[in-house]
Amino acid sequence: MSQIDLNCDLGESFGVYKIGMDDEILSFVTSANIACGFHAGDPSVMRKTVRLALTKGVKIGAHPGLPDLMGFGRRNISISPQEAYDIVVYQIGALSGFMKAEGERMQHVKPHGALYNMAAKNRELSVAIAEAVYKVDPQLILFGLAGSELIRAGEKIGLQTAHEVFADRTYQQDGSLTPRNQADALIYNNDQAVSQVVRMVKEGKVLTQQGVDVSVKAHTVCIHGDGPEALTFARQIRETLEASKINVKAISE
Repeated sequence: MSQIDLNCDLGESFGVYKIGMDDEILSFVTSANIACGFHAGDPSVMRKTVRLALTKGVKIGAHPGLPDLMGFGRRNISISPQEAYDIVVYQIGALSGFMKAEGERMQHVKPHGALYNMAAKNRELSVAIAEAVYKVDPQLILFGLAGSELIRAGEKIGLQTAHEVFADRTYQQDGSLTPRNQADALIYNNDQAVSQVVRMVKEGKVLTQQGVDVSVKAHTVCIHGDGPEALTFARQIRETLEASKINVKAISE
């Protein structure tokens, strides 16, 4: 039987601003990527999200992003590898404190947004991020875009890695995600998104925007919890995966 982890970016509220449906989404995912305050989230939101995930039995990971609250961490910022190392160590440390306070260990680290996409192609940046994760805790699992430079950097330094695929994003022929500033970047049809995931997990292939299949490894699937149909989609993808005889479990299980 095939196995897959379902992860979701959570803890993205900030101050009086509430984003997403964390409580509801946590009923359907197996891993939670919790924002660490740079692109979203704040200390109180981090604490609440950690506790909420633990009550649902969901594994927790740090979701470090670029220092860009205004742009939600989705704007490319020219940072050096040393700066990338520093901000990743800092943000992992922040979430680690809340995990330790609850008597639990963190499962993984997944960079957010622009930092994630930059590291997917930039070897120096990916090496710095992998080193940051490894030096904080070599037992942490590094999530990265399937087949990316970040995955290669993590494997080279000795981390366990998880090749990540996306349910609601379209792909390019080089295996990268279609940039969000392009009209065809997102998949809005739930059935189409679910079919794409099942095929990636069972066949190891995804149909690109160029109309050709490319091979892809799928250890964990990202679903987003902030869209209008997020909860409906989360339920549908979980039920369809299980109906397709795909075992849905956290990456560390």
